[in-house]
Amino acid sequence: MSEMTPLEARLTEENEALRTENARQAQEIKLLREKIDLLVRRLFGASSEKLDTGQLLLALEGEEAKKPEASGDALSALEADPTSPAKPSRQRKSKGGITDALLDSLPSVDIVLDPEEVRAEPEAWRQIDEQVTRQLDYEPARYVCRRIVRRRYVRRDAPHRPPIIAELPTMLERSKAGPGLLAAILTAKYCDHLPLYRQEQIARWRHGINLTRQDMSRWVGLAAEWLRPLYQVILGGILEDYYAQFDETVIKYLEPGSGRAQHGYFWAIKRPGGDAAFHWATTRAATVLEKIVPVDFGGIIQCDGYSAYPAFARRRGQMIVLAACWAHARREFVEASQTGAHQADALLLVRLIGRIYEIEARLRSRRASAKLRAVTRQAESRPIIDRIGAILTHWKKRRRHLPKSQMGKAIDYALTVWNGLRVYLEDGRVEIDNNEVENAIRPTAVGKKNWLFIGDAEAGERSAIVFTVIEACRRRGIDPFEYLRDVFTRMPQMAAKDYASLTPTAWAAARQADKPQKKDRARPKPSDLQRRCA
Repeated sequence: MSEMTPLEARLTEENEALRTENARQAQEIKLLREKIDLLVRRLFGASSEKLDTGQLLLALEGEEAKKPEASGDALSALEADPTSPAKPSRQRKSKGGITDALLDSLPSVDIVLDPEEVRAEPEAWRQIDEQVTRQLDYEPARYVCRRIVRRRYVRRDAPHRPPIIAELPTMLERSKAGPGLLAAILTAKYCDHLPLYRQEQIARWRHGINLTRQDMSRWVGLAAEWLRPLYQVILGGILEDYYAQFDETVIKYLEPGSGRAQHGYFWAIKRPGGDAAFHWATTRAATVLEKIVPVDFGGIIQCDGYSAYPAFARRRGQMIVLAACWAHARREFVEASQTGAHQADALLLVRLIGRIYEIEARLRSRRASAKLRAVTRQAESRPIIDRIGAILTHWKKRRRHLPKSQMGKAIDYALTVWNGLRVYLEDGRVEIDNNEVENAIRPTAVGKKNWLFIGDAEAGERSAIVFTVIEACRRRGIDPFEYLRDVFTRMPQMAAKDYASLTPTAWAAARQADKPQKKDRARPKPSDLQRRCA
């Protein structure tokens, strides 16, 4: 065979370079299309991660219909699908609405309607019956002037001595706002997510009162300082246990001189079945966890795959065990199932993860103890998780998916946090995911859509305090306005050592204990007619 001329060699080299470049560009185009498709789905698609069952089965049936390659026999054995356990039956939730029980529990206002003939000649008519129609109505709030009258006295037998007068509560010395107004502003801002400028407009347009944002902002800062001791009690109660869930969310804030909004963070700490607390920080670094978590804390922290948590755990040593979140892992595969050519692979893993969630749902419906949950997970969930791990490891070794594809990223994420995903198998007290702390963060997500950013870094700390107290009220079914008004009324007159009686837990328990007594006092005495009928 004759040797190639220099021109032929150069052309061959250029052709090979073009083929390599074309293959690289084709791969890049494929990955970019996946990203564009995923972004379009995030912007315009349904936000729920639920998958259509028909689509899931159709994709899997299509994959099973293919003949496995010779090199994929081991993988096919791993993907053999055992009989799916029956899903626990779901009871239909009772529909809400205006019920008789609701109307009976509310104070009533009677409006009597008589015919015109009766009103014209009432002495000619005798009432024989009445028909009552009930409606749920609403009376708008109103502003009142709260007069605090402090009388001065002198002794009759010593009129020359200085007169005495009751002390003004500390809060009232620094603010013209009463406890009810402070409670209303905080409830509207942090529970109903009304920014202060909207509250200013409502007060002016509907009530003719000029409440400036500057005054309300100052009052919010004052109220947050009063709530700080309760916030510290709530946060300490969460971290005194061995197990807590963590998550963080971005909150923009204004920094003077920067020219644009900066990124701050609410770090949420939740004890499953207990309270949630928020910690404000201007950074997302692992050093924030050093400030939040006490030095003597030893136990399990459940979190996502963010790198700050492993860095913090390495600093603390063996005292901290990181538990990962299966919901985050599943979310990655759900997104992968919506893009790319390997949809069936992603759907297979989504279905397997769904199996372990079915087991958790059954345990939850039975209110299983921690011991029973641990035993059931070892017997039923561990084989499924071992199978998921074997599939992921096999795919990773065979390079079945491109590392930069959505499916490749999902596999890498799951394998990176794999040890953390298995922690819940060993301890029945640990939850399968971080959903409880994510649900606690949701109110802040709703709020920042309305107020867009926080005024400054100090305002972020105040917001974290109030959000924590509001969340504690929400979890117990307490009206935050009623609670805050009572706290702001009583706290200025109490010693610091008695503040523990004002925590949402203690406050709700006291109200619950008072309810039967109030009902007995409010019970009307039977009339003579009622006694005769009895």
